[in-house]
Amino acid sequence: MAISSRLLSLALLSLVVSCAFGEKTKGVTYDARSMIVNGDRELLFSGSIHYPRMPPEMWPDIIRKAKEGGLNLIQTYVFWNIHEPFNFEGNNDVVKFIKTIGEQGLYVTLRIGPYIEAEWNQGGFPYWLREVPNITFRSYNEPFIHHMKKYSEMVIGLMKKEKLFAPQGGPIIMAQIENEYNNVQLAYRDNGKKYVKWAANMATSLYNGVPWIMCKQKDAPPQIISTCNGRHCADTFTGPNGPNKPSLWTENWTAQYRTFGDPPSQRASEDIAFSVARFFAKNGTLTNYYMYYGGTNYGRTGSSFVTTRYYDEAPLDEFGLYREPKWSHLRDLHRALRLSRRALLWGTPTVQTINQDLEITIYEKPGSDCAAFLTNNHTTNPATIKFRGKEYYLPEKSVSILPDCKTVVYNTQTIVSQHNSRNFVASKKAKNLKWEMYQEKVPTINDLSLKNRQPLELYSLTKDTSDYAWYSTSLTFDRHDLPMRPDILPVLQIASMGHALSAFVNGEYIGFGHGNNIEKSFVFQKPILLKPGTNTISILAETIGFPNSGAYMEKRFAGPRGVTIQGLMAGTLDITQNNWGHEVGVFGEKQELFTEEGAKKVKWTPITGPPKGVVTWYKTYFDAPEGNNPVALRMDRMQKGMMWVNGKSLGRYWSSFLSPLGQPTQFDIITEYHPPHVKSWERSGTNFVAVVEDLKSGAHLTCPDNKVIEKVEFASYGNPDGACGNLFNGNCNSANSVKIAEQHCLGKNTCTIPIEREVYDEASKDPCPNIFKILAVQMKCGNQK
Repeated sequence: MAISSRLLSLALLSLVVSCAFGEKTKGVTYDARSMIVNGDRELLFSGSIHYPRMPPEMWPDIIRKAKEGGLNLIQTYVFWNIHEPFNFEGNNDVVKFIKTIGEQGLYVTLRIGPYIEAEWNQGGFPYWLREVPNITFRSYNEPFIHHMKKYSEMVIGLMKKEKLFAPQGGPIIMAQIENEYNNVQLAYRDNGKKYVKWAANMATSLYNGVPWIMCKQKDAPPQIISTCNGRHCADTFTGPNGPNKPSLWTENWTAQYRTFGDPPSQRASEDIAFSVARFFAKNGTLTNYYMYYGGTNYGRTGSSFVTTRYYDEAPLDEFGLYREPKWSHLRDLHRALRLSRRALLWGTPTVQTINQDLEITIYEKPGSDCAAFLTNNHTTNPATIKFRGKEYYLPEKSVSILPDCKTVVYNTQTIVSQHNSRNFVASKKAKNLKWEMYQEKVPTINDLSLKNRQPLELYSLTKDTSDYAWYSTSLTFDRHDLPMRPDILPVLQIASMGHALSAFVNGEYIGFGHGNNIEKSFVFQKPILLKPGTNTISILAETIGFPNSGAYMEKRFAGPRGVTIQGLMAGTLDITQNNWGHEVGVFGEKQELFTEEGAKKVKWTPITGPPKGVVTWYKTYFDAPEGNNPVALRMDRMQKGMMWVNGKSLGRYWSSFLSPLGQPTQFDIITEYHPPHVKSWERSGTNFVAVVEDLKSGAHLTCPDNKVIEKVEFASYGNPDGACGNLFNGNCNSANSVKIAEQHCLGKNTCTIPIEREVYDEASKDPCPNIFKILAVQMKCGNQK
């Protein structure tokens, strides 16, 4: 399905930020105020973008959009397990990715791990590390530190060889060793403390030309900067671990990653902006959005229960499209803070507390630069604050930024940015698909070569080569063992350590069971039909990724641990140690049915109806959809499995595991108390000046890809409510709202709708003159006729 932008509300601004690597003093230092890159103090606006979570063809465009969003720094992990053995091609080419960032004039923070978390399979550790004798991950453990150092030497050596560090002329200005270790350190006792010191010494001994950081590490060694991760680091971060270190925020979560079965989880643009403005008002000089672009967990790379779509609510969505107003609202914030740059980096801060909710923070260099932050911490009530002889209106839970200590150029709660809603449009070329299917045979113990007395542990059995493994055993009953009454059936009970399983008796599907991200273990119970003679019980056990966090990850387990049959004439029969056959993967994986050549190895048949729990493959061919928009597959009629296109795995799907609330929506509004757009102001030397004649606010709309506004779907000036795509009038609405929107916008690529009261109603006719007016507009873009 092609994806198009459809619903609009306000406008875009392309802000290009340049960070050239010239002939200045090369190198990176820091002090208590900021990072100092190549001799210059920097305000750093960063975004996490991960190279393996998108095709290399997307890298330049995603980086460009991040730069236009006001970023000057990109943060990425190095993913150990995808580089084994020394694989740096395609999506895995981290060197090319870093060079691409540098070519666009942005800096890089390199988080080498080797533990990265990142909702990535086993936190980035390769599977073989789990099987090293006597190993304990992330501890001062000889086997672990041996392999960790070897890996770190490889990564740092590669970066140095390619001259990617800033002192070498490259874009890397910071590096991170370990990741959020304080979360698990106590579990390792003294070996945890020793490990932190060892990791710091090891990293700096490999390269000390750029600063090293550890996020969430209060007791980081002196040569390491401790940084903050979270949603509100201005209020939760106790500060860096030393008086001469800057205050850095390495993960500002732009939403929440999803796991299968989760309800929708969003984070408002206003809340993110509020947290960043507060952080910079409190001496912060770097924030990193995690994620700025999330992308896709291709193949089997996602960790336990994590969905294939990753951080779709980031400023750039999974398809690389602008998610508005988040992208624009943050871009405008970065511009407002840059207008305050001189005062922030060289001024002296003072704080004036008005009451428990209101405060004024001033950065001032006597006789020259001054910037102020006016903060209202109350979550529901707006306020008016008096500052230097003038009154300023502050919406609830907001920060107003005054780069000259006079003019409000930005407020975190009031959005003057375009809104949109992503829409899926069925392709006209890729339709009328002719699907075929192939159903696999349910194996018996005689078909499975690997035998063991009891079911083998699933992680160790699959060794991360497949999500699936077959288990099978057989039992013999005579008619006196089975219930005599026809209304009583035996019950098969399987206690599983996770994550999911399908059960079969004598080749017939009897049911499916699964855990979830919170409780991965579960008990499967289903009535079954047994017959006199030999009966076969087969189990298709499944993992949904390896764990990615917590202490002692190497000691996590999955798969069947106890199997019983209840309701027999002799009572409950425990068949856990009945001798079991095993096989890793399913037949179609081994035959690579997802490839052109592999598909020829089996006979495909027309779809005759939904399969009855049997492993089933589906295949079709389609023409490339029309246009240049991203393409999506909609799997809402499927149950659970994996998908491939042209032999490449797009990842897992699990459409039958529904969240309780369905799909999320996103909506923001504009009010008449918005300041003029931050693009209306600029610095000219030490002067702060307006760059437009008319500083009035309004709704600025732009259609993408040279399309035009073809329909006003909703417009209301008053107190409208609802969500994007589902707006409705409140009890106050100007009758002229739609007419005015149509007059200013129909047939245009770009338009501006005024927000002044006199445009909509004469004062004598205003139905509600005493309320704050809101303008909400929803429009549809289309091709010019």
